[in-house]
Amino acid sequence: MQLTIRGLSPEIEEGVRKEAKQRRTSLNKAVIQLLEKALGRSRPDKSSELHYDLDRFSGAWSAEETAELEGRLLEARTIDKDLWK
Repeated sequence: MQLTIRGLSPEIEEGVRKEAKQRRTSLNKAVIQLLEKALGRSRPDKSSELHYDLDRFSGAWSAEETAELEGRLLEARTIDKDLWK
């Protein structure tokens, strides 16, 4: 469906533009999201969900373990030019 909205006040237009910029989305998507929220039909924003299931691992590695992992990741990211011929 297509809808044209006329007569927006400068404050509302500015608010929609600001919302679109913050969400890094189009004006159209920002208006849809704002309308859905205002009508109580908004979908949960997956990007703002917080998960705590891995918190127990935060800071659990020693400096040596971290350095070893970073070294192995560097090896894994290195391109073997012979394989790409």
